[in-house]
Amino acid sequence: MADSHHGVNEVADPRRDRGGLDGAPKAQKQPWPGRTAGMEPEPDHGEESYQGAGKLEGRRALITGGDSGIGRAVAIAFAREGADVAIVYRDADEDEDARDTVRWIEDAGRQAASRHADLAERATCQEVVEWAVDELGGLDILVNNAAYQQETPFEELTAEQIDRTFRTNILAYIHLARAALPYLEEGAVILNTGSVTAMQGHGTLVDYAATKGAIHSFTKSLAQALSDRGIRVNCVAPGPVWTPLIPATLEKEHVGKFGEDTLWGRPAQPSELAPTYVFLASDDGRYYSGEVFAPTGRAASR
Repeated sequence: MADSHHGVNEVADPRRDRGGLDGAPKAQKQPWPGRTAGMEPEPDHGEESYQGAGKLEGRRALITGGDSGIGRAVAIAFAREGADVAIVYRDADEDEDARDTVRWIEDAGRQAASRHADLAERATCQEVVEWAVDELGGLDILVNNAAYQQETPFEELTAEQIDRTFRTNILAYIHLARAALPYLEEGAVILNTGSVTAMQGHGTLVDYAATKGAIHSFTKSLAQALSDRGIRVNCVAPGPVWTPLIPATLEKEHVGKFGEDTLWGRPAQPSELAPTYVFLASDDGRYYSGEVFAPTGRAASR
């Protein structure tokens, strides 16, 4: 499942009534893992708006959580910039979203590959990287984006949930980076999706926020470890983003208020984050490594 972030408060904001990208989410609920179809309003992944400029011509990218949300927006943008793209997603319940993403990649004239896999298992991370290399003929960009969250009061956190969150959100990122390293040459890029919760914390996403803090630290440390090889490592740490993870993991009334604590009174659309990933993956970002970019809309703590 593609990553996102939860932000809620109790103050209504008239800016949320504006249409288009400024449209506010409707109160709604979906079963886990969530699907793009049926979300109100429908998320914008840049399907009709993103214009490429050849910034990633000939590159080969693996994007986890690439079926929907941020992952889909990044896949579309990468393809329109000239990259071949392989996407991985959690399970067969997300097949429909994955097929749509593949169609947009192929419409851009690029090679696409997709599969579902549970990245909470180390061996699966190795298998997925080898699959992507076989499908694309190599690997230049790894986007660690898949994530798990479940809004839970701290006293109700189970060992099983903590284990699932850490295995998916940080251990998989480490295992995927290690598996990809033999295939990454000078100029390659690793991008990790963090979160504003790493910087602000979150009272009902304690395990999730902890993993996101680990991702930020992992990014900075791995950038130092791989600089001699000419491999850049950066992180994008969004605030609230309108993805299927939100109606699938938050209470219905919280979804209706999602993102209203930002300056814009709404969550980001996935399309608004994709250009940051493109910049960091392209030669335009060649001096950047070990950085955490935070397009949060200045989301305040709850």
